[in-house]
Amino acid sequence: MTNSRAGAPRPSRVLLLGGTSEIGLAILSAIGLSPDAEVILAGRDAQRLEAAGKALNRRVTVALYDAVDTASHQAFADGICAGGVPDLVIAATGIMIPQERAEDDVRLAASMIETNFTGHVTALLAFGGHMRRRGSGTIVVLSSVAAVRPRKFNAVYGAAKAGLDAFARGFADELHGTGVRLLLVRPGFVTGRMTEGMTPAPLATTPEAVGAAVAAALRGGKPTVWVPAPLAGLATAMRMVPRSVWRRIER
Repeated sequence: MTNSRAGAPRPSRVLLLGGTSEIGLAILSAIGLSPDAEVILAGRDAQRLEAAGKALNRRVTVALYDAVDTASHQAFADGICAGGVPDLVIAATGIMIPQERAEDDVRLAASMIETNFTGHVTALLAFGGHMRRRGSGTIVVLSSVAAVRPRKFNAVYGAAKAGLDAFARGFADELHGTGVRLLLVRPGFVTGRMTEGMTPAPLATTPEAVGAAVAAALRGGKPTVWVPAPLAGLATAMRMVPRSVWRRIER
């Protein structure tokens, strides 16, 4: 870790799981990395990862990583950490497949769960173990407001995010006192590639806004950040809506 001019520690080695994620890249742009910080973009498509690095306007290391190949995650983490345990791991891998497509082809439902939930669990357990043994590090987990109460039109996606959210909260408690911090991020509807063609929900946000909110949260001590902040109140209201009313909500 290096220090910024304000004295706050800045990561010198950063790993982005889901290296082409718009939100993940926005976080990297917002956190104010030093010019000599090492950035590792991990994903399945080397060409797209290289292009993402150019968009960041900095040199990056590309690492091939498949979120659904859970059997490889421990070895992947061991290999990355052999060159130095990352100071910051951002878990941004994710896909959103329309519910109707998942119902027509249940393999797509499985892919969404494996990518958005199972793969995060195995990868973060592996990297968290390395961080814990070193006694320092930060993990950023991208959850969603969909985790609060999945709706009928995105039941599979919401269930996967709910599982990830629950795991992140439990893992954060396990890591407490070890020197490793876990920041849970709950954005609302984010306009971008993943939601292209969809009607924005209330309190919609952007990858850049999420990046700025995460950067601010990393400088502070909060365990959870909602983006935008008023979403926390909306989420509380969502939990209180009777189920008979909830099931009639279309979007």
